[in-house]
Amino acid sequence: MNSAVKIEHVSKSFSSASPDGKKTAALSDVSFSVEKGSVTVVGGANGSGKSVLMMLISGLLKPSQGKLTVSSKPGLVFQDASTQILGDTPREDVSIGPKNLKMARKDIPSITENALKSVNLLEKADFPAEFLSGGEKRRLAVASILAMERDIIIFDEPYANLDYPGVVDVNRLISSLHEEGKTVILLTHELEKCLGLADHFLILQKGKLVFDGRPEEAVKLPLEQWSIRNPLAQYISVKDLIWR
Repeated sequence: MNSAVKIEHVSKSFSSASPDGKKTAALSDVSFSVEKGSVTVVGGANGSGKSVLMMLISGLLKPSQGKLTVSSKPGLVFQDASTQILGDTPREDVSIGPKNLKMARKDIPSITENALKSVNLLEKADFPAEFLSGGEKRRLAVASILAMERDIIIFDEPYANLDYPGVVDVNRLISSLHEEGKTVILLTHELEKCLGLADHFLILQKGKLVFDGRPEEAVKLPLEQWSIRNPLAQYISVKDLIWR
């Protein structure tokens, strides 16, 4: 397998605030590979270790133990994409990365335009960024990543605070990135919105990797044992619309 990300026996611990300084394990002996050009969904309840894993892959944290190999520097789309928008307009925002990377000044306008076009935001290039919808802000974050020539894109809870059109918007973007050969990693607990897009599915529980395989294999299992509701659960009547 041609790996974009390879994690070998990785653990990450943090010192607690207790007087004895005891360390708490956020990830314990995790190993897996992510194939280049694939879509990988990482599921797990809150506190399962998804965010720590994301920060390790993106280079924001270093593992306490083990080895982590990433084929190229990843781009990260935060849960609240508005926090990573620095420019007043999409055009200005996307141009910031290439400028900071010292790309040729004459190339920056075309790099910016191509990135905005690839996420279908060119028509709003000079629109106030603060008034974009939630889905559009995520697309803008991706455009900024593409302008910096990143081949690995990590989404942290990409459906947070989105309505139905926003979810569809994000899924359309993920499909487009996949078609372009980008490696996409989604960290989410909203599996019913995206598992059908995935080639690869990972489940974390309390810092341990408890499933590594195909989505089709996972949904045959009692996922509730890992604090995940099986996304194939059916709704037949209004009375079913309660999670118990």
